[in-house]
Amino acid sequence: MKNEKQLRKEIFEKVKKIYRFKKETEKFILGKTRIDYAGRIYDEKEMINLIDASLDFCLTAGRYARKFEEEFAKFLGVEYCLLTNSGSSANLLAISSLTSPKLGERRLKPGDEVITTACGFPTTLNPILQNNLIPVFVDIDLGVYNIQVNKIERAISKKTKAIFIAHTLGNPANLEKILKIVKKYNLWFIEDNCDALGSKYKGKYTGTFGHLATFSFYPAHQITMGEGGAVVTDDPLLKKIVASFRDWGRDCWCEPGHDNTCGKRFSQQFGELPFGYDHKYVYSHIGYNLKITDMQAAIGVAQLKKLPSFIKARRKNFDELYKFFKNYQNYFLLPQPEKNSAPCWFGFPLLVRKTAPFTKNDIVQYLEDNKIATRMLFGGNLTKQPAYQNVKYRIFDSLKNTDLVMNNLFWIGVYPGITGGKLTYVIKVINKFFEEK
Repeated sequence: MKNEKQLRKEIFEKVKKIYRFKKETEKFILGKTRIDYAGRIYDEKEMINLIDASLDFCLTAGRYARKFEEEFAKFLGVEYCLLTNSGSSANLLAISSLTSPKLGERRLKPGDEVITTACGFPTTLNPILQNNLIPVFVDIDLGVYNIQVNKIERAISKKTKAIFIAHTLGNPANLEKILKIVKKYNLWFIEDNCDALGSKYKGKYTGTFGHLATFSFYPAHQITMGEGGAVVTDDPLLKKIVASFRDWGRDCWCEPGHDNTCGKRFSQQFGELPFGYDHKYVYSHIGYNLKITDMQAAIGVAQLKKLPSFIKARRKNFDELYKFFKNYQNYFLLPQPEKNSAPCWFGFPLLVRKTAPFTKNDIVQYLEDNKIATRMLFGGNLTKQPAYQNVKYRIFDSLKNTDLVMNNLFWIGVYPGITGGKLTYVIKVINKFFEEK
């Protein structure tokens, strides 16, 4: 009779065959099959890991989650990685953790200000508002599309306690100047690195500069778990606080399925609870349940091994497009990497110049009609979105460039699934657009 290990091996061999069958039957026809802006890139290894985790029937975080957290932290060069169910949840956890009473006088309180940008994805902004904090919007620099660092210091008030910015489309912000301001004013600094996994600033990975940093593993990003995200930090106290907010707000730090790791489960006093109340049911924060499943983490473990090749492919595709679009600089403002950076680009942004003989909508519609996916720079100017019409915020100076991006910028994909033939087709279609103009 076969043992479990042998049976699993047989299942995995079948999975390999299913993957090969799927690949063999896939058909891509240029001009008819859509070229997406991003997407999942995987092989039988992700499928096998997924099946392996499901056969364990561990329905919450388990061995694969622990393995990913260890390997991801090692890849980045940080102390701690905490998995969560999405990049948006990671942002919520990062900001919420800074409101913890365990931080004493440094905790964020309702009415405190957080400097950020209005040009980006809503779930960078939302946690600020959800924690009753006041966002202070600073405009962006065109070309790099990150916060104007020369305005940050002037935007600071007595209420300012933190800076929370994203590295837009994988292009690192000017971290040297930001960190000087953070140190001078004793501010918290959080990096939204959801679009920038693999990007470097002065030879160091982005997502390792802030007190906290966040990542997303949605299918569009550099690696995927389907849904999934992470918060990283070097601070043991912040690590404990983030875990508490993620895991219902509990004070206990035992792994699921483990009891009394501290040896003091029934011998402590908390708040007004009776002495010795079970530590597993003591709550030190008003938290959430934002955990991940081991099946998602299993996919991530396989994806992480591919990350170096994914980074290389994104940079190659970006460089090819940049070389092409240099011929049309009179129509577009081309993207500019931040000084001292090596971006792992999430996309290729194109700002249509006001003097161009076509509009953004003209070329976007043309590309979409020719099965080439486009995207806006997320929410454009978020202050113009319906969701934020009645919220409290402060704008420093103006959002002139943010408005220009909202009206004139779109981007196309550079992800590893855009192989040579697809990239050639994209260039051919765009050349034809210009010929017709």
